[in-house]
Amino acid sequence: MPIGKKSILLNQIKNYKKNKSFNAMSIPQEYKYTNDHEWIKIDEQDNTATVGITDFAQSELGDIVFVEIETKGQTLKAQDIFGTIEAVKTVSDLFLPLGAQIIEINTELATKPELINQDPYGKGWLIKIKINNTNDIQNLLSADEYNAIVH
Repeated sequence: MPIGKKSILLNQIKNYKKNKSFNAMSIPQEYKYTNDHEWIKIDEQDNTATVGITDFAQSELGDIVFVEIETKGQTLKAQDIFGTIEAVKTVSDLFLPLGAQIIEINTELATKPELINQDPYGKGWLIKIKINNTNDIQNLLSADEYNAIVH
């Protein structure tokens, strides 16, 4: 796991927390979250989930100009890198929140990466996954727990 890219985002987050108020950012209650600032919308009926980056993460990255995800069809472990996201300021790795198979990639992001900035919890989703082990869901953060991290 390349520490440098993750450290850049974490340092930006620390600086943001010191200098700005985060109250205006959206954190939907029905989603789960990670320390890496990703959201997970779980469909318990078929053990699938949609994954994206949080409103906080997209605001910290700034204008997103490119998303690269070439892991469709692959089964990865939790915290494996499944792609990268490039903004004007930096490039950051994307970490899989749960062990899963990547079953779909948001192909619209190839020509419209700005959807992540405009609608991070809707049209700006990144991937859809088939969850390997539903017990891993208990390791994710609730909206309140995630809110405590970013405040």
